[in-house]
Amino acid sequence: MKVLLISLIVIVLDQASKVYVKGISFPLINFKAEGMYPGEIIPVIGDFFRITFIENPGLAFGFDPGIDFKLAISVFSVIASIGLLFYLFKIKDQKFPLRLSIAFILGGAIGNLIDRVFYGVFYGYAPLFYGKVVDFFDVDFFDFSILGKHYDRWPIFNIADASVTIGVLILLIFYNFHKKEETIESETVSEPGSELNDDDSTVEKIIGNEENNSSEKSFTQSREDEQDNKSKDVQV
Repeated sequence: MKVLLISLIVIVLDQASKVYVKGISFPLINFKAEGMYPGEIIPVIGDFFRITFIENPGLAFGFDPGIDFKLAISVFSVIASIGLLFYLFKIKDQKFPLRLSIAFILGGAIGNLIDRVFYGVFYGYAPLFYGKVVDFFDVDFFDFSILGKHYDRWPIFNIADASVTIGVLILLIFYNFHKKEETIESETVSEPGSELNDDDSTVEKIIGNEENNSSEKSFTQSREDEQDNKSKDVQV
């Protein structure tokens, strides 16, 4: 399916940006690309938009449930990604906005999944399934509180997080539009039906009136014939 290209593009861009920020090395070929050090900040648009390198060990918004739940989160990410992939094949004949939204969510889910499952082993700081997610987009939107924690900036995120958010927004817009479309179709279907019923009743009334008129004409004609016969008898 073509929408899978969206997922693939998201994964490639997400991983390329994370490797660029974190750095990478291949000792076998004597290659090393220096990245940013944890906590380093590079201003892009003043203090409003910055590149800030952090590693998120837990869930969204920097929430860390602890090492005991780390494996469960990683395994759940694997299961969720497989489920989204199967669901995308299941809806391959559905409308494009629905498939596009799932493709964005799938790409984002796999992007962060790679970090959680493989980064610990690849960068040599944790076993399989215990890696940390690389985040770096740092935007100052507004102050808010969530999960008992106050934020004076938007939580630092990455391309995978943005992709999941875009997919959810498309899904919500598609759902609302589809719901309105179904409402309009149901109203359109019900209105012609009522018109047909009205037409049917009108036709029945016309037929009934014609039958009554013909009966009255027959009765009048028979009375006239009887009177004519009586007149003839009297004359005779």
